[in-house]
Amino acid sequence: MKLKTAWLAGLMVIFSASYAGTSLATEYIHRDLMANTLSSPGCAVEAEAIANASKPYNLNKYSKKFCQSQGYGWHVEAIKDNGKSVCQACTGTNSGKKQCHLEDVIVTCKRIKPGSVGMLPGKS
Repeated sequence: MKLKTAWLAGLMVIFSASYAGTSLATEYIHRDLMANTLSSPGCAVEAEAIANASKPYNLNKYSKKFCQSQGYGWHVEAIKDNGKSVCQACTGTNSGKKQCHLEDVIVTCKRIKPGSVGMLPGKS
């Protein structure tokens, strides 16, 4: 008898949630950003400077900063475009060497839509 009551209660919970119009999936707000990375700290030969500027570590680090600059709760969803490398010549004793950075990096950021995860009772 207890098993039948528990089974019936479980079915009622499942069907009441599906007919109440509540969404069980989390909704997100998306935003595309375009930004530039900072130049590498040292001067190097152009090929090496471009390789340092376009390392996956640097790209991930800066894309995370781009999204976090939007405010609390923003995270990286995808890096759409790695951008293009731009180099500047170094002066002084490092003549002939360059510092490079990436321009026009496009990143898709996301955050949870307010009210979509049950923070406001009775609303979906």
